[in-house]
Amino acid sequence: MQTLETKFDDAIARYKAGESAESLLPTFKEICLQAPKNSAAQTCLAWLYLLVDKPNAAYKVAQRAVKLAPKDPQARVNLAIALLETGKGGVREQIEIISQVLYAVDEIKAEIQENIEEGLSRKPDWKSLKRIQTWLFES
Repeated sequence: MQTLETKFDDAIARYKAGESAESLLPTFKEICLQAPKNSAAQTCLAWLYLLVDKPNAAYKVAQRAVKLAPKDPQARVNLAIALLETGKGGVREQIEIISQVLYAVDEIKAEIQENIEEGLSRKPDWKSLKRIQTWLFES
């Protein structure tokens, strides 16, 4: 029997190996159900929802992730994308908060850049992610 932690690590490894977001969704949903306060799992689930064009589901999960880990810039990137894709307000506020964190910590900046590039490699025409990338790294 896998622990939640090993299940999470295994799912991340499968994602990094190129497994589709669609096939990983059930695993991350299950992890989030079993560990609703795991912000990393919530952040991953929101990202997967965004990759499979389910912005309303992503919005709800991203809100939860930000509530659990307000200082996590990836959770806020996901929320900003979900806000853009659902036509809700509050994007600028998220971008400002993310920018402050990125300005303060170089490793996090590199990690977010990598995540954005990885997202665009999976979904090259992802307009909202491209907008976020421009706002965060080309301003």
